[in-house]
Amino acid sequence: MTATATAPHTEAAETPPAEKAMRRKRRGITMTIVTTLGALLLAVVFLMPLGYGAATALKDKDGVSDPNAAVLPVSALTFEYEGEVHDVYAVPMPDGTTRDLALIEPGRESSTFVDPEDPGAGPIEWDGRWRTLEPVTGLNPQWGNFEEAWNTISFLRLTGWTLMYALVSMALTVVSSAVVAYGFARFRFPGRGLLFGLLMATILLPPAVTLVPKYAVFLQMGWVGTYLPLIVPQLFANAFNVFLLRQYFLTIPRELEEAARIDGAGPIRTFLRVIIPQSVPALTAVSLFHFFYAWNDFFEPLLYLAGNREIVPIGVGLSYFSGVYNSEPHLILAASLLALALPVAIFLAAQRVFVQGIVVTGVDK
Repeated sequence: MTATATAPHTEAAETPPAEKAMRRKRRGITMTIVTTLGALLLAVVFLMPLGYGAATALKDKDGVSDPNAAVLPVSALTFEYEGEVHDVYAVPMPDGTTRDLALIEPGRESSTFVDPEDPGAGPIEWDGRWRTLEPVTGLNPQWGNFEEAWNTISFLRLTGWTLMYALVSMALTVVSSAVVAYGFARFRFPGRGLLFGLLMATILLPPAVTLVPKYAVFLQMGWVGTYLPLIVPQLFANAFNVFLLRQYFLTIPRELEEAARIDGAGPIRTFLRVIIPQSVPALTAVSLFHFFYAWNDFFEPLLYLAGNREIVPIGVGLSYFSGVYNSEPHLILAASLLALALPVAIFLAAQRVFVQGIVVTGVDK
């Protein structure tokens, strides 16, 4: 009889499930913090030029021309006393303190000041040379820059023409693109793939190639100097908009159209009553894309409206304004911020629908 020796079995200590869950939770929290900080850093870097432009728009002319000036709109403080504006200085007092006082009567060896916080206390006599005092500086945003830019640039007139151009061309391109996209998405006809490929190929065509022929045609038609060369071409759809809407239309279940067909609806009624209501996010995205494009459009309005400055959109108007006030960048930036206000407000108001409209993949039918 032989005895069999068995080696002692040692099992590796396993990590308890609670500790594993805790580790996963910590990793998730760490990734969330890192992702959030990275996104905030990118947002700060992206918005830095806009912040610098806003700060410059609030400076006065001296603050803009001074290379050593602070980034923020900091300038010497002033105080209005008895109808006159006086500079404020840091004045050392006999008791060893320093007070911010407005100089109302400068003198050689003694001067008269007044306390901006308590002007009713009356004048304060100070012995000393006021030229040795340091002026008091602080945040002093020049909100009047926006008013001056508004009045100088004829902002309401420019905004009116820009809104007309953007809204009319937006409506035309959305309608025409939606009709073409519906045809490519739902109808089968010979050569559909070839036609769609040719349409997409137009995206690769540089605008400079067709610029001269288009201008020659519109010049012969007598349209130069009007908005017709900018608006009428929008009746013939846009390849990018057609592609975006077609991809969204393909995500709409066909069962909805079949149900409408059983109820007696034709293709046009189905398009208006079924497809359009289901495609509001995509239509909103396309509308905003074109609205922002038209609002910022510069070259074509400059080309076709060069002979009629009274009807130019705001992009061209800003270029004229910049040419006249090139020595006052604070006014140029103030006018630019005014032109930027409406598109930003529209984007923020429609942000959720806009983002939903451009996400056209991964939708269950």
